[in-house]
This record gives sequence, structure tokens and C-alpha cells, in this order.
Amino acid sequence: MPPLFDVSGKTACVTGASSGLGRRAAQVLAEAGARVVGLARRADQLSEWQQETDGKTATVAADLSDRTALRGIAVAVTAPFGPVDILINAAGINTRQHADEVTDEGWDVTLNLNLAAPFFLAQQLVPGMKEKGWGRIVNFASLQSRRAFANGITYGASKGGVEQMTRAMAEAWSGDGITANALAPGFFRTELTGPVFANAELAQRNADQTCIGRNGEPADLDGPLMFFCSPASNYVTGQTLFVDGGFTAK
Repeated sequence: MPPLFDVSGKTACVTGASSGLGRRAAQVLAEAGARVVGLARRADQLSEWQQETDGKTATVAADLSDRTALRGIAVAVTAPFGPVDILINAAGINTRQHADEVTDEGWDVTLNLNLAAPFFLAQQLVPGMKEKGWGRIVNFASLQSRRAFANGITYGASKGGVEQMTRAMAEAWSGDGITANALAPGFFRTELTGPVFANAELAQRNADQTCIGRNGEPADLDGPLMFFCSPASNYVTGQTLFVDGGFTAK
């Protein structure tokens, strides 16, 4: 079984690697033997992550919401270890505004970071994958890809787009040996979900909504992530896997 999940020697780029589920993904891949480039805005937190790793890692501090910078960011990402084999699009933002309060700025920042950046970064990195005839793109979708939550219209629109974009990426690139899939986490305690977990009653309601009866722990994503990044998922593409304890099943 282990060779099915082997990513040793592969080069991975993880966006949002400075905190939360992106940082966890970067850590797991590094521990599995991949050469990982952590990509995020906050250089200090990226440095902290890099110090925690034992494998070959590098960092690139950049603002992914600036679409004009993505070409240069892609070049910087490939500088440490060469063309990327695995791209994890974990960076994200949630402005949590009611539909009546959504602003142009909030809409644009959210859609740029959550939806445009994963596509245009992938577009820049796919040629290197094509040359190898192998690649993995793992996007981060959400419960809000399919469920409407209060104060979530902008975030939900972006994450609904991520699910469809993932299918379209699969259609475009899987013939070249590049699979594209998405993870849709339930409620995990991260910086992004801090306001949710700050309300103990709300956090408990979310836990009660799952079939398992609890909210997610970071380690719950390790197996699904490794599945999508490794040869184990060779014939799986265009799919969104909800890692939500059964939240969407109820």
C-alpha cells in the first residue's frame, strides 16, 4: 500500500501555507518526502513553518489576490526546486458580509483570492506538469460550495465557482496526466473560522449537524490530501470530496 501514497521526490507548491489548513497540508507533504514551496503573504509565519519542517522546503511571500503578480509568483515558486508536480490551492478569505452589505472591494478581493488565483496560478504551472506527463492540482472548496450560509454570499459564490472550476480543470488537463480535484472541509478550527469557534454555542450546533458528532481536526484532512496528491488517485479527477464528518449528508 505505501507506494500508492508515495510523494517522495515530488515538488509541491502550497498556497496559504502560513496558517490553518494550508500550513497543515504543507507540513504533511514535507513529512512525506516532498519538496515543498510554501506560498503566502506573511513572511514571518512562513518562516515559522519552514523552521518546523525537516525536509527540503522553501518559501515565497507574495499577495495572490494581485492577479497581475501571478506570472512572477509562478516563476518564484519554481526557482527553488524546479517545475511543480503538485499544486495545493489552500489560500482563502471570507469577508462574512450580508448580501445587503457586500462592497465592490470585498467582492473583488474574495473572488480574486479564492477563485481567480487558483486558476491563473495553475495555468502558469501546468506547462511544467505537462512536460512530465504527471501532475496534481488540489483546490479547496467548502461546505458553501453547495450550502448557503448567513453572511456568506461572496464566499459562497467563490467556493461554488471552485467546484465547477475543478471540473473544468479536469476536462482541460487530465488528458496530459494532470488530475484536478477539490477538498471541501467542514468546520475545522483555523484562523479563517475563528469567528465561528469563538461562539461556543454555534460551534456545538455545527458539530451536532455532522453524522460523526464533532467538528474537524487538522489531521482529518491528511488522508484525503495524500490520496489526491499521490498515485492512489490516478483515475480520479474532477471530483470534490467533502471532508465534513457527514455535515452535508444530513
